[in-house]
Amino acid sequence: MDEAVRLSAQHLGQTATNPSVGCIIVRDDGDGPVIVGRAVTALGGRPHAETQALKMAGEKARGATAYVTLEPCSHHGRTPPCTEALIASGIGRVVISVLDPDERVSGRGAALLREAGIKVTLGTRSQQSERALEAYLMRQRSKRPHVTLKLAISADGMIGRKGEGQVRITGAEAREAVHHLRARIDAILVGIGTAIADDPELTSRLPGLEERSPVRIVLDRRLDLPLSSKLARTARDVRVIAVADSEIARATVDDAFDARRTALEALGVEVLDCNSAKLADLLMALATRGVSSLLVEGGARTAVAFLDAGLVDRILLFRGPGRIGETGIASPFDTRSIPSGFRLVETRGFGADICDTYERDI
Repeated sequence: MDEAVRLSAQHLGQTATNPSVGCIIVRDDGDGPVIVGRAVTALGGRPHAETQALKMAGEKARGATAYVTLEPCSHHGRTPPCTEALIASGIGRVVISVLDPDERVSGRGAALLREAGIKVTLGTRSQQSERALEAYLMRQRSKRPHVTLKLAISADGMIGRKGEGQVRITGAEAREAVHHLRARIDAILVGIGTAIADDPELTSRLPGLEERSPVRIVLDRRLDLPLSSKLARTARDVRVIAVADSEIARATVDDAFDARRTALEALGVEVLDCNSAKLADLLMALATRGVSSLLVEGGARTAVAFLDAGLVDRILLFRGPGRIGETGIASPFDTRSIPSGFRLVETRGFGADICDTYERDI
């Protein structure tokens, strides 16, 4: 199961709306266990891990044991259910780490396997699988994405410099780690202030990971995102969602709002009408679009809004050694003032920089 969990991590953020599941098929003919099939949910979400692993195993699957990080699906969708494929293969035992909270499955997959005479074992390495599947499980159980808040602060507690836009606080190793993170999540979000001041691209730009960039989201109530911005100009290459509030715009007699909307949509930007002050509603809307994991990366105001709404599950606090000084923009918190309800779970070094990971107490 440990190997299945490691395998499942390979396609994190790339299988929406399905979870990234790992499956290992093991056969023992008396000379010790041998892996005869292994697979992870394919990019885009199909085929599922189980059917791919069974195809690799072929006839060797008969009487073997399948280790699966998430309960096999039991409902008909675009493809037949994995429970049918497992039963048809003659598999002898299925070890399931976590039951699927999807109401279409939720124990039914395990029950069907047992009814077919297959031995089923539940709960093996459940803590590790819960961690690997945390985004999918959050979307199923709470109807919202799993939210990670990332901040980079200087030695004197600043996140930027007034009037200068983007300021590099961390070094190359830390930035590379962030790009790896972007490649493993479904969506990344910034406020319009950050989008205008920094003109970020918000993609994963590491060699080989360019195709794994997340959906890019901007909280932009009045649709002020410049048409010349990197986000707008690359919207046809990597999806961009501008979260607007047409009611507010029209209430202030903003006659140009509809024109800006038309212009952004012409560039490929998707405009989502949602009151961004109600972040819980926004997250529910994103969940219905298949977003299971969200990285909030830009802006002190946006960070505070998510924290105040109780919608942050993990905090990544990158700390650089340099100082910005009196012209700096203060971070909403530092290591001495971490929001209540979070605990330090890991500290890692990236060159001269340090990253502290905090997780919400459960």
